[in-house]
Amino acid sequence: MKTLKLLRLPLLIGAFFILASATTADKGTEKIHDATNVLKEFGKMKESIPQQLLEEYQGIIIIPKLINAGFGIGGKRGTGVAMVKLDNGKWSDPVFITLTGGSIGFQIGVQSVDMVLVFRHKGVLAKVKNGDFTIGGDISAAAGPVGRSSTASTDYKLEAEIYSYSRSKGLFAGISINGSNLSINKSMNANFYGSDVASSDIFDRATNTSAAVTQLKSTLNNLTE
Repeated sequence: MKTLKLLRLPLLIGAFFILASATTADKGTEKIHDATNVLKEFGKMKESIPQQLLEEYQGIIIIPKLINAGFGIGGKRGTGVAMVKLDNGKWSDPVFITLTGGSIGFQIGVQSVDMVLVFRHKGVLAKVKNGDFTIGGDISAAAGPVGRSSTASTDYKLEAEIYSYSRSKGLFAGISINGSNLSINKSMNANFYGSDVASSDIFDRATNTSAAVTQLKSTLNNLTE
């Protein structure tokens, strides 16, 4: 009986690590689904991200359920996905990122916010690979114009390097996030893609054909149609 238990032990340990690996990979898939839902909700709203902005800018970050909390001085933290446009116009595979710090203003309590950041140049996101990219310190961000055709109707000049948007409790608006730090979530990338792949390599390709990634890219493309 004791010998049988010893034989079962390696099998149980192996099953545990397989289950743990699957669970962490599922977290990445869940995050991508959440990001897709954020884009869908943004697309339903009248005051959405201008279509022209998404057509002309080269990078995007979607952070579902960003936790915005504080007492007097606010702070925030959230995990999301980043994508850039490739030379052929297609969106790259998603890179998992984490945003921390910064202050949205005087506040008391905790709030969950869906956030989207739109980048003028995709090269800006390449700096995140070192984990030391500070919005406001390296490159400033501005609250973006709202309304699908606001750039055309108001002659809004798209000159900022980063535009930020948020949605909370059904309200949509541009907000300031200067002072926040962006870093690559290496563990989530490794768990989702199955290896310790560099973020620069993920940004350079569009080879992932999983249902979650395919739906995310399709939803993003629909926002420009």
